[in-house]
Amino acid sequence: MTAGQCRLDWFPPSDVFWRETKLRNLLRLLGVLLALSMVAAACGSDSDDTATTDDESTTTTEAAPDDTEPAEETTTTAAAEPDPGYEGVSLTGACEGDQKIESISAVDEFTVEFGLCNTDPAFLAKLAFLVHGIQPAEHLEATGGAPLREPVGTGPYSLVEWVAGDSVVYARNDDYYGTVAPHETAVLRWATEGAQRLIELQSGQVHGITFPSTDDYPVIEDDPELTLIPKPEANILYFGMTNTFPPFDNVDVRKAVAVGIDRQRIVDQFFPDGSEPASHFTPCTVENGCEGESWYDFDPEAAKQLLADAGFADGFETTIYYRDVFRGYLPEPGAVAVDLQDQLADIGITASIEVMESGAFIEESQAGNLEGIHMLGWTGDYPHVTNFLDGHFSEQIEQFGDQDPSYTTPLAEASKTTDTAAAGVLYAEANTAIKEFVPMVPVLHSSTAFAYGANVDGAYAPPWGQVLFNLMDNGEDTFVFMQGNEPISLYCADESDGESLRACAQVVEGLYGYAPDGTPIPQLATECAEDEAGTTWTCNLRTGVKFHDGSDLDANDVVASFSAGLDAADPLHVGNTGAWTYYDYLWGGLLNAEG
Repeated sequence: MTAGQCRLDWFPPSDVFWRETKLRNLLRLLGVLLALSMVAAACGSDSDDTATTDDESTTTTEAAPDDTEPAEETTTTAAAEPDPGYEGVSLTGACEGDQKIESISAVDEFTVEFGLCNTDPAFLAKLAFLVHGIQPAEHLEATGGAPLREPVGTGPYSLVEWVAGDSVVYARNDDYYGTVAPHETAVLRWATEGAQRLIELQSGQVHGITFPSTDDYPVIEDDPELTLIPKPEANILYFGMTNTFPPFDNVDVRKAVAVGIDRQRIVDQFFPDGSEPASHFTPCTVENGCEGESWYDFDPEAAKQLLADAGFADGFETTIYYRDVFRGYLPEPGAVAVDLQDQLADIGITASIEVMESGAFIEESQAGNLEGIHMLGWTGDYPHVTNFLDGHFSEQIEQFGDQDPSYTTPLAEASKTTDTAAAGVLYAEANTAIKEFVPMVPVLHSSTAFAYGANVDGAYAPPWGQVLFNLMDNGEDTFVFMQGNEPISLYCADESDGESLRACAQVVEGLYGYAPDGTPIPQLATECAEDEAGTTWTCNLRTGVKFHDGSDLDANDVVASFSAGLDAADPLHVGNTGAWTYYDYLWGGLLNAEG
């Protein structure tokens, strides 16, 4: 509901929320109902959704430039007078080590100020990433900092229920300030096999799917009832080695694996046209991504010699770990694992294969607990090189064991350098050092696609951010989308997998989001502007925005949501695994962390 409108539309929270909410929140909701009844009496009747006066908000819709970019609806709201008695909260840190945020403060009811330790050229791009979704402070408290299955957001849908092992069901938010969904219900389902997802699409049981199998591309393209939409995302498939476990504590062993793998063979056998072996960890489409030396050429004889020099002339035994989840960077994980096993055998390394449950695999690999080689990948979250390099090779990242100063130092310096040319020199140094230290093998950058029924209007596959169901119309009351795996949780502040993020994106929003081309655009903020020094960012919030529980968005909700993820001393810093991977690396470490 926008400023100046007078409506009595109200949607109660889900049953899950009722069960978990404390008495004080119930009283608050009753107060909202009483206030709304008084407003209704004063208004006499509901206002038309599109009716406005000079003092009211106006809504405009820009035509999409092509079929792959959805129309973008923006709302301009008249400024509200802040409550003079509003008590804003603050989060403060000490700018220790590489930390990037010193403070976050609710200046007034609709203004949040971020104080940075240094300039950050990727600040807005990071802010737009979904892990910074805003939930009511009271709801975070009521769930003990772990709203894992009951997110309360401001987005185009509210959560109806999560049926474990089957689906997540959403209800349309009729009072959404942006593009209201054309369907009443959205359903997110999953199937690990690409073939199964295609069968569901062909039968009309679902209306869109992620990452069909490469072999099925011709089938989709030849079917007039279906459409294949390329997804030009920046991604990387890599084989990681944790150097705290022998024999991967020996750099020559890691280098032997690097030169002993025929990456072009993997591309040719398992990936669609347009995929290519990786010259660097970061795709070259990302600015400064491919500075420095290119990766090693395939040379199995050199690999055998390196193993002999390291004392493993007869090879050794190890394990290949992966999760059976189809992703854009790895649509056939089992087949690639077998091929990797064969290639390692060719240079004398005997590898067994272990398939892990998705959540456990992510948790154990990120903690650096996998003692062999793990197959994993990364899809760009925001269009900046820090998204690829800082999230994997910063000093505090444990995934590959002990990180080396030869690349962590230039990466830390580059992350606060606003001059792109100067940053490029630092990224060249870091990329070359990563090649020399070999914490992993960057295998390939894959081309990817989504598939939809041909009758879905506005079907798209964004290169950055998550697909939003409210931007598509299948002409029915229910829209069903199918992905590769079940979400791990619906509290995405403490998740890092795309399946969870896609599920969260329908409900929870951040201060900024992404346009289809990856440009950060205002979402719950109308604008975030930096000062002349580039170390203070002031964000003005939209007014009149309500959470799905009926409460009003204000600056304290923003601070509480950030504090739960960023401040290790906050009692609400609980989450799911407690890893807080994105908050940790995006902001140079957690605030107030012990040790």
